[in-house]
Amino acid sequence: MITSVVIDKSHKRGRGVFAVKNIKKGTVIEISPVIVLTPEERKAIEKTLLYHYVFEWGDDKKKAAVALGYVSIYNHSYDANCEYEMEFGKKRMTIRTVKNIKKGDELFINYNATPDDATPVWFDTK
Repeated sequence: MITSVVIDKSHKRGRGVFAVKNIKKGTVIEISPVIVLTPEERKAIEKTLLYHYVFEWGDDKKKAAVALGYVSIYNHSYDANCEYEMEFGKKRMTIRTVKNIKKGDELFINYNATPDDATPVWFDTK
């Protein structure tokens, strides 16, 4: 059970994941299983609302994964306070803090997979 975070409303972002207590840098927030989709299933999902909640999966990034737990609810930031690790063989993802987080703060991941990667993501029109 995830006890250090909750899902709540995020300003201008729908829902997000928030700390209910102070969390130290390096803390594993969650380890969640994923449902892996074939390349064909991924193409079908990309035509639905779920497109915004799946992750590219596999070394060739042709598959997709639907992460369970809170993983698909973390919002994007180019200055993320968390990172995610994909374990293809174990079909799971881990969320870990890369900064100290204060109670009430929103937890962010960088959708580019590296916490400070400023490469524009698909929905950013910088």
